[in-house]
Amino acid sequence: MRIAAFGFRTIPPVKGAAGADKFAMELFPRLVARGHHVVAYNRQYPDVFVDVKVYKGVQIKTIKTIKRSGFDTLLHSFKSTCDIIFRNTADIVHIQNGGNSIWALPLRLCGKKVFISQDGVDWKRDKWSWYAKLYLQFSAYMTAYLPNEVIFDNVIARKLFEDRFNKKFAFIPFGSEIPAWPEDNSILTRLNLQKEEYYLFVGRFIPDKGLHYLIPGFNQAVTSKKLVLIGGSPNPSPYEQQLIDLSNGNVIFPGFVYGDEVNTLIKNAYCYIQPSDVEGLSPIVLTVMGLGVPLIVSDIEENEYAVLDTARKFRKGNIASLTEEINFAEAHYPEMQKLAVLAQERALSVFNWENVADEHVRIFAES
Repeated sequence: MRIAAFGFRTIPPVKGAAGADKFAMELFPRLVARGHHVVAYNRQYPDVFVDVKVYKGVQIKTIKTIKRSGFDTLLHSFKSTCDIIFRNTADIVHIQNGGNSIWALPLRLCGKKVFISQDGVDWKRDKWSWYAKLYLQFSAYMTAYLPNEVIFDNVIARKLFEDRFNKKFAFIPFGSEIPAWPEDNSILTRLNLQKEEYYLFVGRFIPDKGLHYLIPGFNQAVTSKKLVLIGGSPNPSPYEQQLIDLSNGNVIFPGFVYGDEVNTLIKNAYCYIQPSDVEGLSPIVLTVMGLGVPLIVSDIEENEYAVLDTARKFRKGNIASLTEEINFAEAHYPEMQKLAVLAQERALSVFNWENVADEHVRIFAES
């Protein structure tokens, strides 16, 4: 099959990357390994550019966009759609993010098969302005009706769409397994960290992620450990400064970190905390589970689906509840470790990237 893909930022991931980039990095090379031709459309921002032509067999086409949040995606997706149509780069188009559903119409009119990966209920995300949320509400209708198939990574969002549009949609969860990487703890030395002496979060600094709960919840906990927040704002944002203002000397902001260094930070963490208000099926949560690291998550449906009874949960948006769970982790670490073993067993049996690739190939071929 000739496949083109857009809707993520870049592979390999760089500053501003998120779950969509992790998904692209894991799925597309596996499609190539199965004998298919994949063209991935990277974004080039004024200050961020990955100069690669091929990544693990995936052909990379880089297209310029702007920095303004939301509009950067629309502009890049428009340009990618034009390139696919006028240069005939693929017969099958895989699009991430339902906000890009509008491009399914011209692609299908030009004879392309179109598949959209929907990872959550986008219009609930606080990072969007009112007009962006209105557009995302409208785009949900296009997501439901324009592509050949919509693929959800979590059953909660799929059920919402199925109930709303009285249609059935596909479900393929993300994978969790991490290949072995070189034993190199230099990132710990660079950040002045000790094994199991820090809590960790990795992701974008946007309101959806709940970091404005995490920092005060951690500050109120009884712990001598540090809180390490890996990532940042994908575009300039006062929210990031708000987080810095909330923090004290035990909260560390190393900026963006990727690849083996992120895996090393996860593996050596005392506990990982995912305080999100809104999520799809979080790739980072599945990675933490796959690495057997203790985990605290907010009790939103998507997180509960991922972890079941293998992690500690706090009430979404409740700082006191989060502080209570951090204190529990401090006082009952052997129990946290037992949960982590169960989480690893669940992750590696239920969430597998090879199965993810096989299921995408099947749906691309049959739809």
